[in-house]
Amino acid sequence: MFNTRVKVKELLSTTPENQNVTVMGWVRSFRNNQFIALNDGSTNNNIQVVAELGVFDEELLKKITPGASLKVTGQLVASLGKGQSVEVKAAEIIILGECNPDTYPLQLKNRPSLEYLREIAHLRFRTQTFSAVFRVRHALSFAIHKFFNEKGFFYLHTPIITASDAEGAGEMFKVSTLPFDNPPRKEDGSIDFSEDFFGRATNLTVSGQLEGELGAMALSEIYTFGPTFRAENSNTARHLAEFWMIEPEMAFYDLEDNMNLAEEFIQYLIRYVMANNREDLDFLAQRLADEEKQKPQAERSEMGLIEKLEFVVNNKFERITYTEAIDILLQSPAYKKKKFQYDVKWGIDMQSEHERYLVEKHFSKPVIVTGYPAAIKAFYMRQNEDGKTVAAMDILVPGIGELVGGSQREERLGKLEQRMREMHIPVEEMWWYLDTRRFGSVPHAGFGLGFERMMLFVTGMTNIRDVIAFPRAPKTAEF
Repeated sequence: MFNTRVKVKELLSTTPENQNVTVMGWVRSFRNNQFIALNDGSTNNNIQVVAELGVFDEELLKKITPGASLKVTGQLVASLGKGQSVEVKAAEIIILGECNPDTYPLQLKNRPSLEYLREIAHLRFRTQTFSAVFRVRHALSFAIHKFFNEKGFFYLHTPIITASDAEGAGEMFKVSTLPFDNPPRKEDGSIDFSEDFFGRATNLTVSGQLEGELGAMALSEIYTFGPTFRAENSNTARHLAEFWMIEPEMAFYDLEDNMNLAEEFIQYLIRYVMANNREDLDFLAQRLADEEKQKPQAERSEMGLIEKLEFVVNNKFERITYTEAIDILLQSPAYKKKKFQYDVKWGIDMQSEHERYLVEKHFSKPVIVTGYPAAIKAFYMRQNEDGKTVAAMDILVPGIGELVGGSQREERLGKLEQRMREMHIPVEEMWWYLDTRRFGSVPHAGFGLGFERMMLFVTGMTNIRDVIAFPRAPKTAEF
């Protein structure tokens, strides 16, 4: 029976009393034909299994290679070796699965590069770095649900297949059952989607926000947490074609309420992971520190990973307007010395380099920027009285730039319809969305947090493809 096994994490914190235990896992290393480092993914630390010399068959020992899986039964005893308090003195070793060292692509002794590990993403979970990353991902996911549940929010499952483009960006993956080689066409030559599965053109969702607003207009406070898709041909370390978003929507909230909730949310998530995954964070912090040593002094981060996380948790976020942000950038030494790659002027959509300057150089803490120009923001954001800006807010953090984007939503039917027409959003097709403004409209707000960007921030990883199990990007859909 397999469920009698004890996980490595539990064994390492158990007082040794020569009790019999069964442990199972994968071999990390085998030294001197006697000492097996066994890991089952429950922790980054291995349990040492001692195979006493002369007790086990030589043919069995030959099969104990890195990557092989074992079932070990023996006594849990105090360890005399450094680095561990307990070890298992093996009485029985069963090979569950052999692993040929000549063909096994994951040779841990060579410390494979992150680039190489992306090519064997199906095996990278077995490394210390990625097992730590994905334990943190689990903890963050759980903390998201815990936070909103404690706040009285309701978890709403919004559709993956939708006919709406919430962002108005048009960079969507089409969903169709029509034949690619010969789809039905109208007289003008365009594809006739009336014959498609849903009777109209549909796509994978870019956001659950619009449907989330519908829920908030009856349940008051909801959140979504699910995959979203962008067919943006960006082959960079910051973009994915499939990523996860957390999108709360709250009735009876204004912009300030929205900012307060988002700030509390981010700090809650970090506190949770620091309390429950400190071992993983310490490992990732050391990995990052080692990586930083390879950079020129001028490019190194001023804070280590743990220090950065503690700083965000312990400090109030700075709050400034977009206009103030542009003024700061225009007066900055970086702008005057022409160190910015992109120009700075009122009306631009700030680039990551601008956002990171505000956070890392000017304020040295997270920053919430409000009052963005209407021209660069989505149609659903509430228009301010100045006629130029909207009640939007972005939260900027060190190393990432924008982590959260949100706004107070436009609850006034006339202004919303006018804005939609200006931005060529099909008003008639969005009748269901506009009904929330026709029937009992209320002030409401919401925001979106990109889960993988949060993962980058918390783990210190620098490529977004390293914080999601199976990254989807241009020309990347192997697994």
